[in-house]
Amino acid sequence: QGQLVESGGGSVQAGGSLRLSCVYSTVSRRPISHYCMAWFRQAPGKEREGVALFYTMSGNTDYAESVKGRFTITHDNAKNTLYLQMDSLKPEDTAMYYCAADSRRLDYSSLRPADFGYWGRGTQVTVFS
Repeated sequence: QGQLVESGGGSVQAGGSLRLSCVYSTVSRRPISHYCMAWFRQAPGKEREGVALFYTMSGNTDYAESVKGRFTITHDNAKNTLYLQMDSLKPEDTAMYYCAADSRRLDYSSLRPADFGYWGRGTQVTVFS
């Protein structure tokens, strides 16, 4: 069974930056190059929402409109690590951030949590004004 472990969360003033990391072990029997990996977040009382995704085969990325231009998702294949660089943070970015992975579909652009079968436990990000 795959393991994904997030780190890098914390408290930061609005306008600041954080970099989240997600280290993963073998997620499934399919090679890493066939995965889609993503970051989701969930604020108290709200539904989990997709933030960004990365296709390990193509290197293609996609972002939620709310974070475009501020967040950058990257992947280090040699380190089995997914990153989320978050700049110009806003109080509304406050949430628990989760790393997710899946390899069953060709298209994950809708960033639906139900499409992802493997999840980490999350890391808390708090942005104060």
